[in-house]
Amino acid sequence: MLIRAAHIDELPLLQDIERAAGECFRAIGMPEIADDEPLPLEELLGYRRAGLAWVAAEGAGSPVGYLIADRVDGNLHVEQVSVHPDSARRRIGRALLEHLAERAAAEGAPALTLTTFTDVPWNAPYYARCGFRILAEGSLGPGLRDIRDREAVHGLDRWPRVCMRRDL
Repeated sequence: MLIRAAHIDELPLLQDIERAAGECFRAIGMPEIADDEPLPLEELLGYRRAGLAWVAAEGAGSPVGYLIADRVDGNLHVEQVSVHPDSARRRIGRALLEHLAERAAAEGAPALTLTTFTDVPWNAPYYARCGFRILAEGSLGPGLRDIRDREAVHGLDRWPRVCMRRDL
């Protein structure tokens, strides 16, 4: 599996990957998450321009997973990581996270952060297996607090959510 920068013509495929990956939420009683549309192409293009959008592809093939990140509170923050269900359970998500960790370390960032659902098996429990730990609400920096506030406005707090951190 090759991890590389997303190509501009692949951005619609990233949306398709996220839609397909989101269907798993329907099966666990979270249809609102499954129905939530991916980021618009213009926003994905912004991540690409910033050098913060990567894909996982088999050789020269089409992407089967992707990760986009932001810089938040001095860390690299996982904004979205999705793997197409047809390619699940092949450690692609972990490979994307490892790629981001290497990038963060090269930039001198002390950690990776993310926000996620606590009770979804492929969310917080998965990230804990990848070396992330749950952050106490009182220890969140202003950037993470802002993300959580925006998530609440978007209705994501209907289900338990946490911020997580992986020190590098």
